[in-house]
Amino acid sequence: MVDVVKKTIAQDGLRGLYRGMGPPLAGITPIFAISFWSYNLSKQIVYALTPNRKSQEFSILEYTIAGGLSAGPTTLVMAPVERIKVLLQIQGQGGEVKYKGPLDVIRHLYKEGGLSSIFRGTGATFLRDGPGSAAYFGAYELTKRLLSTPDSTLNPAAVLFAGGMAGVAMWTIAIPPDVIKSRLQSAPSGQYKGFMDVLRHLLKTDGPSALFKGLGPALLRAFPANAAAFLGYEASLKMMNTLW
Repeated sequence: MVDVVKKTIAQDGLRGLYRGMGPPLAGITPIFAISFWSYNLSKQIVYALTPNRKSQEFSILEYTIAGGLSAGPTTLVMAPVERIKVLLQIQGQGGEVKYKGPLDVIRHLYKEGGLSSIFRGTGATFLRDGPGSAAYFGAYELTKRLLSTPDSTLNPAAVLFAGGMAGVAMWTIAIPPDVIKSRLQSAPSGQYKGFMDVLRHLLKTDGPSALFKGLGPALLRAFPANAAAFLGYEASLKMMNTLW
């Protein structure tokens, strides 16, 4: 990880560390909005499927199932954003700078293969985000429950910690399918037949350890980013419940 930072700064300066930042910035608001909306919708689905439940309080397993279901709608936005981001981040490694920015990537991809090219890796994204979101929301609700006081109050520090642990839980599970997804989305058209083809090629050439490349940086980012996300979610929800 340190070697990547050194070489990136040496070649591209500090700007190189922020390459590919445009798509996540543009996509982060709708992605999180859809994620939390679909999570709450999924909880309603779980309620509807268990009409004879003895308690209105969810079990951790039910929270986890709702989290996994929430990945469906989110993937429709996440997949093209990730595709564009990955292509911007890897360009220049061989000396060629192909794209001028996110819109230029979209133009090239659409010209190359239409919408299917832009949405390449959607299935792989869901295979990452399904289990990842299950762990994400399950870990958050579990940690929140453990930190709650007897009167069910939760202070901001506890929300931050629970959110951070949710991010760690998600990426610990999601990093292998994320590696495969990134390979699939960044490869030239026709190089791989799909998710399983990337997996076979990766295991054959680099071994099982290749599936966990990038775990360290992902976990370093996951804790603070998701701590902030859940604090914003809880604060916004509290404010809107007060106003409406």
